Amino acid sequence: MTKFIFITGGVVSSLGKGIIGASLGKLLRSRGFTVSIQKFDPYINVDPGTMSPFQHGEVFVTDDGAETDLDLGHYERFIDTNFSQLSNVTSGSVYQTVIQKERKGDYLGATVQVIPHITNEIKSRIVKAQKHFNPDFQIIEIGGTIGDIESLPFIEAIRQFKAEQGIGNAINIHCTLLPYLQTSGELKTKPSQHSVTVLRSYGLQPEILVCRTAKPIPKTEKDKLALFCSVAKEAVIECRDMKSIYEVPLALEEQNFAQVVLKLLQIPDRKAELTKWKSLVEKINHPERTIKIAIAGKYTKLSDAYISVVEDVKHDGDADNVKTEIKWINSEECIDAESCKELLKDVSGVIVPGGFGVRGIEGKLNVIRYVRENNVPFLGICLGMQCAVTEFARNVAGLNNANSTEFDENTQYPVVDLMLEQKNVKGYGGTMRLGAYNCTLKKGTKAYGMYGETKISERHRHRYEVNTEYIDTLKKSGLVFSGMSPDGMLAEVIELPNLDWFVACQFHPEFKSRPERPHPLFKGLVDAAIKRNVK
Repeated sequence: MTKFIFITGGVVSSLGKGIIGASLGKLLRSRGFTVSIQKFDPYINVDPGTMSPFQHGEVFVTDDGAETDLDLGHYERFIDTNFSQLSNVTSGSVYQTVIQKERKGDYLGATVQVIPHITNEIKSRIVKAQKHFNPDFQIIEIGGTIGDIESLPFIEAIRQFKAEQGIGNAINIHCTLLPYLQTSGELKTKPSQHSVTVLRSYGLQPEILVCRTAKPIPKTEKDKLALFCSVAKEAVIECRDMKSIYEVPLALEEQNFAQVVLKLLQIPDRKAELTKWKSLVEKINHPERTIKIAIAGKYTKLSDAYISVVEDVKHDGDADNVKTEIKWINSEECIDAESCKELLKDVSGVIVPGGFGVRGIEGKLNVIRYVRENNVPFLGICLGMQCAVTEFARNVAGLNNANSTEFDENTQYPVVDLMLEQKNVKGYGGTMRLGAYNCTLKKGTKAYGMYGETKISERHRHRYEVNTEYIDTLKKSGLVFSGMSPDGMLAEVIELPNLDWFVACQFHPEFKSRPERPHPLFKGLVDAAIKRNVK
């Protein structure tokens, strides 16, 4: 029988509920239990796919093509499990379904209301995920902060669901902030007490408090929180700021976090196997050397826009016992070739990640030209691959002013064009090529050397592709198409074999990297960057 764990947050947003949920999932998995996680987001967007990265950070894509909240990336990385469209639920998707049912007459003429129709739909999403994954534990994180108007239907739904499950089958973990007053040298518990009071007013009593803090919590303050929030003393858990998010599971394990959860859910504890994870954290905290990797993109003012890319770079550095320092480069600052050269002179590797729109494109092309001409290890992702093809076409293949039709519909040489299946697509939400697709790698290439197999599957999120009409021309000039779709129609991976590491891919490899199992293409980049750094 699946046990349910609901995670709510109070006092302020961005407390790290996703990391806490992912850490708990890791601790349960380390004990041999199966775990699935859902993220409930209160915003009205059907999914984050049409939202600006500046608004919501990265859009994480699952194997089945769901565009989801970036927290799902943390869930997959920590728990090493692939989740699905059932794992991300928004107010928009819930209301859309309810309205569609009402239009079809499914409610038999009843007045459609938040209770019971919206709350029932939310509860049905929990049940669908439970039936699909059939886990020992299902963790459900409620986005936003207690007190937000838009999250009320979710809170009411989990109040009902928790009561329906009965004692010992569902619990609520509430995450709060303990602010530290520098002038008095005190951690203050009152905001957390008020947050729990608001939660209780909605009918939810938390069984566990996880307190974010910059300082150790004195026993007196823990006892006060337990007393005024009606939780057991051992259920007041400290979650202090860490150097790395991968330290969080170990810090929570030291406080018997998982043991408390299992006790409340009436499940016998098991011994945790965290040897590899501890080794990972040891490497993170004690690297042998540091290398600098540049990420040249257009959303660099918000690092969360490329969070999976950043984590993947770290994973591969950690595997080699190397600290990877990220240098953020706004591609708009690289329009001038000399400025581009100055910005890149101290890096050992460069990544040009995905994106949309013409802004900063010429800067990306300059970055790619510099790394190609100076043999700087390079990895292009999605738009980064399209830019690599465009730069090569212009400056090597002699196709002057070649471009993508995304940026110039009338270009003489459309080396990148809208996918055939996208020609008649209308609307933006969920209409791209999304999710996992197969790719065939060519033996003897760098990509094949890193994967070690010819058949791979990777996740996509794009509308444009390399124009097949120009592949032969580009090949004759030396560009190797090392990965193609099984039917040979879509270019998936390109590379320049005469350089140390110049590889680009149409898919998003960052979505499948794991801390204990780094992605091959990122590892190729980091390995080449380390060699360059040693030279």
